[in-house]
Formats: sequence, C-alpha cells, structure tokens
Amino acid sequence: MNDITKILIGSTTKIMNDICTKELVNDAEQGHWAAELWDVLTDSGMIKVSIPEEKGGTGGSYTDALNILRLAGKYSAPIPLAETFLGNWLLNDLGQQVSDEPLTVAFPNINKLLNFKKNGDDWILSGKVSSVPWARFAKQMIVIGKTESEHVLALIKPEHGKIKFSQNLAGEARDSIIFDNILITDCPVIPIKYDWVVNQLWYGGALTRIVLMTGALERVLELTKVYSSERSQFGRPIHRFQAIQHQLALLAGEYAAAGVATDYAIQAYQEGHLSKEIAMAKIRINEAAGHAATIAHQVHGAFGFTYEHILHQNTRRLWSWRDEFGTETEWGAQLANQIMETDWIGLWPLLTQINEDKGVLTNE
Repeated sequence: MNDITKILIGSTTKIMNDICTKELVNDAEQGHWAAELWDVLTDSGMIKVSIPEEKGGTGGSYTDALNILRLAGKYSAPIPLAETFLGNWLLNDLGQQVSDEPLTVAFPNINKLLNFKKNGDDWILSGKVSSVPWARFAKQMIVIGKTESEHVLALIKPEHGKIKFSQNLAGEARDSIIFDNILITDCPVIPIKYDWVVNQLWYGGALTRIVLMTGALERVLELTKVYSSERSQFGRPIHRFQAIQHQLALLAGEYAAAGVATDYAIQAYQEGHLSKEIAMAKIRINEAAGHAATIAHQVHGAFGFTYEHILHQNTRRLWSWRDEFGTETEWGAQLANQIMETDWIGLWPLLTQINEDKGVLTNE
C-alpha cells in the first residue's frame, strides 16, 4: 500500500466516522437522500478517483477507488458510490465524459432490452429496467438497448421515465423505471459491442459487491468483538467463555478469508483481468457473508436484531449484496464451464496460477 492510498483511506475513514452515522443510514432507509455525505466526498475528490486527470478525474488506481468503496461498505454508506465508480469506469473506457454526480447503471436483460428508435436528431425510448440501484436519487443512468441495426448505450436522466420505488432487504433503493415511448433529446447514443460491455458490467459489478461485503464483514467482526467484551454473564464477559471464543475465531476466519480473496480480485482487476479471481472471490465472500451474519447474531443474541443496535445495518446489507451480480450458484456454474473448457494439462495452472514449465505465478 503506497502513501497516496493510505492518505485516501485515512481521509475517507474520517469522513465516514463524522457523517455516516447510524441515524443517517436509518434516515436513508426511510427515503431520505444522504446529500451531505455525497457532497463531502465530491468536494474531497473521492468520487472520480481512478479516472486520469487528463480525462477529468483525480487520478489514482482502481485499487484506490476500491479501498474507498470498502469503507463505504463498512459504514453502510447509503449512496450510489459503487454504481458511480462502475459507470465512470465504463464511460472512461468508451471515451466519454465522466461525472461526479450520483450515477447508476441499469444492468441489461438480453430478452428485454430497451428499444431506441430514431426521430430526427433525437430518439424515442421504450421499455422497462428493473432493480436499478438508487435510481430515484441518480442524476444520470447508464442504459443499454438496441436500435434496428445495433446495440447502443446511452446516458439519460431517470426522471424521463416513470419510476416505481422499491427496496432491497437493506432498505437501499432498487427501483424500476418504465419508458413509454419517451422522446430523449440531447442524449448521446453510443454504438457498442454488447458482449464486451455486459462482461465489463458483470465482473465490475461483482467486484464492487465483493469489496462492499468485505467492508461490512470488517464492521461485523469489530461490533461482535466489542459486544462480547462488554456483555457479562455469570459474573464475567461472555468472550471469556470457550463457546464464544470458538464463534469469534470462526468469524475472524471468515473475515480473513474474505480479505485475501478480495485482495486477489482487486489485483486481477487492476491488471486488466476479468477472470476467475473475481468469480472465486464472489463465491467465497458470499459464503462468508452468510456464515458471518449468523455467528454475529448468535453472539449478540436478541439484542443484535433490535432496530436500536447498529449490527443489522451491516448484516442486512451482507444478505442483500450477496445476491447481486451473481449468487454462489451462478458464479460456480460459470467457473465450472471455464474449467470444463480447459484440458487436464491446463487445469492445475488455472486453479493455482502456477506455470509448471516456468515455475512462476502467472495470470494467463
């Protein structure tokens, strides 16, 4: 970790500690926009980290941005930071202008793509997108659709459509938007290679959820350690009991495994690989999320389920994020297909990254 990354982590931690309180998260779940948190992150240059300065960003690497996102997961930050990062990465790759305004991405359904119809210099848009993160608060939304001849990407304002509010288990906005032959003006519509764009969004989206969950796991472990040291039973703190120590060790193990898997996934993404590291990390961290939430609530007892305690803010997000951008089953099937396409000679290097001919680690 270089000095710049340490500074970013320190600054973001202070912002989250000061602003992203339990009350702010609870208010956001009731439909309030966390404007102060977003504005402070924007003014601090955090929103466009990893975008080159010559393209309107603040510089830095994907690793820097993902370390900021990990803290957003730890503090349950109720803002579309993951979606803005993901959208800006895609826009930057396509040579488009990036933004520090709240941005979201409507992941496409190949069987229900939006329809773009040319109308002079403008476009008529029809169709529906579902489960769009933070759509009601986003200033712009990346959508993917098709014209009569090709697949296209556009950056539009969500209010052009009819927004139907919905939430995930964590109370985060996951809205549907219907476009009923809406005229879209002053909207660049960019021809794309559909498979390439979907691949970027699928792997990049999974990586954001991996990082968010790892941050939440860190908070769950911290809260459980503190509670078990403060809660007394039979005259001594419950963390002195062997059964609780065993549970804490299991919880720490899940967090440690998640951290290692996340580091490998981030490294692979930083090096330009949309590969098995992300698939394996999503599988492992999804599993860790389920085990860790169960252990934490067992140690906290009934108190951990109360609205007044902060634990549920993290565990409900773990349960929600694990289902987004691929479940364990979906990523397991994708990884199995990749393995089946490899002959037996290439199986060991695929699983271990060890090239036996050269005796070195490889990402190939």
